[in-house]
Amino acid sequence: MVAMERGRHHNIADVVLDTHVRAGRGDAVALRSLAADGTVTQRTFADLTHDTARMASALGELGLRPGDRVFVLLGRGATLHATLLGILRAGMVAAPLFAAFGPEPVHQRIELGEGRAIVTTLELYRRSVEPVRARLPGLTTVVLTDVAPHQEPPGTVALALLLADADPHLPPHPVHPTDPALVHFTSGTTGTPKGALHVHGAVAAHRDTAVEVFGLQPGERYWCTADPGWVTGTSYGVMAPLAVGAVSIVDEAEFDPARWWHVLESEHVAVWYTAPTAIRMLRRSGGGPPTSADLSALRLVASVGEPLDAGSVTWGDEVLGTPVRDTWWQTETGSIMIATTHTMTPRPGAMGQPLTGVTAGILACDDDGRLVHTADGAPLELDAADTVGMLVLRPDWPSMFHDYLGAHDRYLGCFTHGWYLTGDLVRRDADGFVWFVGRADDVITSAGHLIGPFEVEAVLATHPDVVAAGVYGVPDPDVGEVVHACVVARDPHADTQELVRSVRAHARRLLGAAVAPRRISVVDELPMTTSGKVMRRVLRDRDLAAVAAPGGTP
Repeated sequence: MVAMERGRHHNIADVVLDTHVRAGRGDAVALRSLAADGTVTQRTFADLTHDTARMASALGELGLRPGDRVFVLLGRGATLHATLLGILRAGMVAAPLFAAFGPEPVHQRIELGEGRAIVTTLELYRRSVEPVRARLPGLTTVVLTDVAPHQEPPGTVALALLLADADPHLPPHPVHPTDPALVHFTSGTTGTPKGALHVHGAVAAHRDTAVEVFGLQPGERYWCTADPGWVTGTSYGVMAPLAVGAVSIVDEAEFDPARWWHVLESEHVAVWYTAPTAIRMLRRSGGGPPTSADLSALRLVASVGEPLDAGSVTWGDEVLGTPVRDTWWQTETGSIMIATTHTMTPRPGAMGQPLTGVTAGILACDDDGRLVHTADGAPLELDAADTVGMLVLRPDWPSMFHDYLGAHDRYLGCFTHGWYLTGDLVRRDADGFVWFVGRADDVITSAGHLIGPFEVEAVLATHPDVVAAGVYGVPDPDVGEVVHACVVARDPHADTQELVRSVRAHARRLLGAAVAPRRISVVDELPMTTSGKVMRRVLRDRDLAAVAAPGGTP
């Protein structure tokens, strides 16, 4: 990966948009956004440059300044692109949020990120922002993208009103490659979510890895299905294809097998970046595309966000005409680190090999996922093939996160003896292919979403009839893991079924359906350490043992 030249001004918006306009490619199509009703919104690089300039101008008129953190709570579409890149163009820091979040995850993240403003829709504002706004005194500005001027709720402003006099030629605010650009939130096993801070120079890695992994070329049709509220939806749903000069396909509708096959065919998608959950759901929906479908344009399929099973790799080869290729990276790394690139022959079940410029190692761990150290205090490196340990990386790639908001000690704890600690357990075969084994902590991966058990436990404990809660992930054939919660009732004689219904509704209202537990059990007590910490692994092991028993259920 090639880092951006130090000392020069490289605003991400300039790199992914204005650069193409200056090179005479302004009329090239940059984005095709497909509405649920089939309407297509098409924007060229020149169009998006003007859109983002107007957004940056509008935000400045609201009194927001470079460095201010502006949250984005929007679904996929052209408005999301213009908003996100407009914030960056203004030199402000963009903080994308998952549109399915309920009010409590939104509150936690805006509070942690000290957000001054948020850009969202009326529906999402009513559902997830308004209920907690009184607890966010620093959130002074709410911009709504879909209401008419002078029809917005009190305390909000219509974007249409701001754009009426906005400057479509506002140049990008000059920045240094190490200036803050984005905050991506990820989940931990304890405490609040982690706000990983990324910089403008990260776009170099987005561009270079898209070329190395996908072989992506200018003008190619590219479809990333990741939600823009997560790092993949930003890094590879927005930045990477624009930086390369590809045509980004964005589907605003939710997952539907028939629709996805239609998008792949009708949009002549060449490169498709999706999640293993989506691949498995397509497989289960009938095994493949309609017999009349023409997918001849599709030359590469890649996955991200959770382990890719070997069956999905070979299914791609048999049904799509190209194997599904795995990629591995994290919110903290900001871009792909390990992958089965377009030039490699996939090994079903393996993640692939480290990319150019990425140095990976494996450190020995004990049964609890803690590092094993040598007599001199250094971590023990594993060189033998097929030995399991923690995957670690040498720092300083362009997209590496620069800090955790308000948690610098937590950030420093991610590094030891010149290594970044990923928390993932892997093995490496004799040919250098890396294979995922599991997490060293309790973070839950469900349908590609990282869910922190503490965040869910904290909300469940606010239910008036719950004394304590323990949350963990259990394997699921469709989404990888589902969230299972064990709760202790305040009244030992409470109606168990009614309590489960009440707790489930409470969790979905405050967390959102994507984060709330799929399964809930009422237990007499939770296993605890002597310090009072829930022993989630004990709960999970009991669950798995119950399922494994003849005729057993959790």
